[in-house]
Amino acid sequence: MEKTIKDLAPEAIWKNFYLLTQVPRPSGHLEKIQQFLLDWAKQHGIEAFKDNAENIVMRKPATPGREGAKCAVLQAHMDMVPQKVDESNHNFETDPIETYIDGDWVKAKGTTLGSDDGMGVAAIMAVMESTDIKHGPLEALITADEETCMYGVNHLSADTLKGDILLNIDNETMGEFVIGSAGGVNINATMQYKEVAPEDGDIAVKVMLKGLRGGHSGLEINEGRGNANKLMARFVRQAIADDEARLCSWQGGNMRNAIPRTAAVVLSIPQENFEDLCELVGYCEQVFKDEFRGVEEGISLTLESVPMPAGQVPQEIQDNLVDALMACHDGVLRNIPSIPSVVETSSNLGTVEIGEGKASILILARSSNETMMEYIQEMQECCFSMAGMKVEYGGQYGAWQPNFDSPITAKMVEVYRRLFGEEAKVQVCHAGLECSIIGGVYPQMDLVSFGPTLRSPHTPDERCNIPSVAKFWDFLKELLEAI
Repeated sequence: MEKTIKDLAPEAIWKNFYLLTQVPRPSGHLEKIQQFLLDWAKQHGIEAFKDNAENIVMRKPATPGREGAKCAVLQAHMDMVPQKVDESNHNFETDPIETYIDGDWVKAKGTTLGSDDGMGVAAIMAVMESTDIKHGPLEALITADEETCMYGVNHLSADTLKGDILLNIDNETMGEFVIGSAGGVNINATMQYKEVAPEDGDIAVKVMLKGLRGGHSGLEINEGRGNANKLMARFVRQAIADDEARLCSWQGGNMRNAIPRTAAVVLSIPQENFEDLCELVGYCEQVFKDEFRGVEEGISLTLESVPMPAGQVPQEIQDNLVDALMACHDGVLRNIPSIPSVVETSSNLGTVEIGEGKASILILARSSNETMMEYIQEMQECCFSMAGMKVEYGGQYGAWQPNFDSPITAKMVEVYRRLFGEEAKVQVCHAGLECSIIGGVYPQMDLVSFGPTLRSPHTPDERCNIPSVAKFWDFLKELLEAI
């Protein structure tokens, strides 16, 4: 019989992670997972409630004799990024995640796995139902819609939690303790326009770019991966210049915090330019493959004939939009000068939607430097304002400034060394963590982020390292006893 994740050790975590894979929980659709967590807590006799910010809060008293220990808050987010391969028919709002074991890794069949942050939630469940872990008073905070707007922590009340220590279980490398992270902001550029009719005698084609790896726009923005929207902008601009192409519609990416893997445009062209456009498709595909050799191995640019849409983008607006997409910053802007190995400021051209009289472009900018955050916002605003677009900001969260004198971090380093005979790495990261906002609501809290090893979150190649989960669980149990 084929081994499943329910057969993996430690059972305490994997059985709960399996339960989570059976409950749909994409960002923005959390009713099922919220009810599941409340029902699960009631079944296990655990105090639990949903707060005014859609978070699930649990409480567990200290084991006898540990009542005087500091109260630790275990924190994770309940939502997951919904990404799938092009051929998948998976419905994230209704279907369970199908998992399988590949050597030392757990993966999902054609979709994101949800280990970001299902592993954190599963660990919380394991601790809450345990009877053999010695610990002080515990709280759990399982937050809502972290991946889209950090709604849960942005609306967290100051009287919800009583804890002294926050253990955020949302880091992706075992043996790393994160004590600082970048802030972020959504930059949304929009405009409306009146469509015009295609030229008589023109034909319509759909050009599809796919096969890119995508990735987490914080953790993997520095790996030189292709952005489907930026590559498509290069092709479209050339098609306009060489083959009199006109833009009818554009759909690229689907999450502001995921590097876009696919983009599709519908163009109209004079029929006599069809063969030349086909040659341009082949040329651009080869150029992209050559430029990203060793990083992207599956790039595909294809063309097919489609029915002519009723309308298209007016030429001047089309040119302005394409120029703005060509000019806008994407990727790393600079690293932290004092820590050159860590990204300081970046932006991700996450989604582009153009068609039916509307254009919407969504970028997630990140920075751990306040003035550089202002700079990259203004840079992007200037770029899209020149194209006649309205630029608005939303979902802003500040950087989590590191506390190098953190007592809980020092305790974790000590426990890790004692357990494993090796040194943990204490660092800051470029991903956005909820600690920055929670620390603002609860300034007395000592905060740190850690977790088992995950790779390629926010993509269908997301995977969780099995040996690291066992190591993480041993560490977490020992840490709770040491607090």
